[in-house]
Amino acid sequence: MDSITQAALGAAVAGAIAGKRCNGKVLLAGALLGTLPDLDVVISYGDDVSNMIKHRGFSHSLLTLLPFSLLLSWLINKFKPLPGWTFTRLWMLIATVLITHPLLDYFTSYGTQLTWPIPGYYSLSSIFIIDPLYTLPLLIAIGFSLIKHRQAARLCSIALIVSTAYLGWSLIAKQIIEQRAIESLTALGIPQDKLFITPAPLNTILWRIVVLDGDTYWEGSASLLDNKREVRFIPQQRGHWPLAEIPERLKDFQAFTHGFLRYRVEDNKLIVSDLRLGMPGNLAFQFQFAERNSDHQWVVHTPERIGGITVQTDLNKMIDRLAGNQNIDPLLGNCRLCTSHSP
Repeated sequence: MDSITQAALGAAVAGAIAGKRCNGKVLLAGALLGTLPDLDVVISYGDDVSNMIKHRGFSHSLLTLLPFSLLLSWLINKFKPLPGWTFTRLWMLIATVLITHPLLDYFTSYGTQLTWPIPGYYSLSSIFIIDPLYTLPLLIAIGFSLIKHRQAARLCSIALIVSTAYLGWSLIAKQIIEQRAIESLTALGIPQDKLFITPAPLNTILWRIVVLDGDTYWEGSASLLDNKREVRFIPQQRGHWPLAEIPERLKDFQAFTHGFLRYRVEDNKLIVSDLRLGMPGNLAFQFQFAERNSDHQWVVHTPERIGGITVQTDLNKMIDRLAGNQNIDPLLGNCRLCTSHSP
């Protein structure tokens, strides 16, 4: 999730655990601790792909954050003890603030290494990396807590309940969309074993659906406000890696994305894109892996990130699609090329 949300979550968790001891300093400490795991972004791992896939690694692992919280609590308790704070309560606050950061990230689509150094990228893909309906209750509670100190812990606790309930709702919403997608894919005879579903930006009403099918992938969209259960899809060229040998960084990228990659050639450059993150035609992570030389041979080099997500989506069409207009296709155009299994 974004840094503002993680800071707000950290502050709210700290305020709730602090109880009567909650004050502005506690909220500030919680906010700082809540963003601490993301400081791994300053580490360079040698290339752009490694920087991407190793983010949310050791600093987001429950197996490192829990021991780190014990160490930090011991250091504070030994060298700068806080009046009225037992070691147990201090550790509970620090540990809970730290581990709720990766647990929240787990609900996004990116992939979090919760068990590092044991391999594995974990993702529920039920919430976008920025979602105001999750963040606002936390920010409102923190704002009032700075004014009403005696009620701060109660306000933070209520905000956490509301935001957590929203996470629960996101899982229910995703399940509803997944059932509709599977019904439509079955009717169309499209394989379902490589199915990825994620919310569109800033909401949990409109959802994006990606299905891998050999050198093709299918883009679909579905809104909880649709009148018809049918989900319509548009076929897109996925491409393939053209060389016999697969570079190690590409293998890492494939593992990170669970195979949801697109391969395309543009200006004699071989570009590999993560299909999960972003919107159709506006993907967040794209990397140049090779370039064709004057002899028309591919030369593999250190992957370099190109472009990046831009605010170029037609917001009016996206809002209309969210509102249930099923004539708008997943690419936010007229649904002329969409599949249909309606009579």
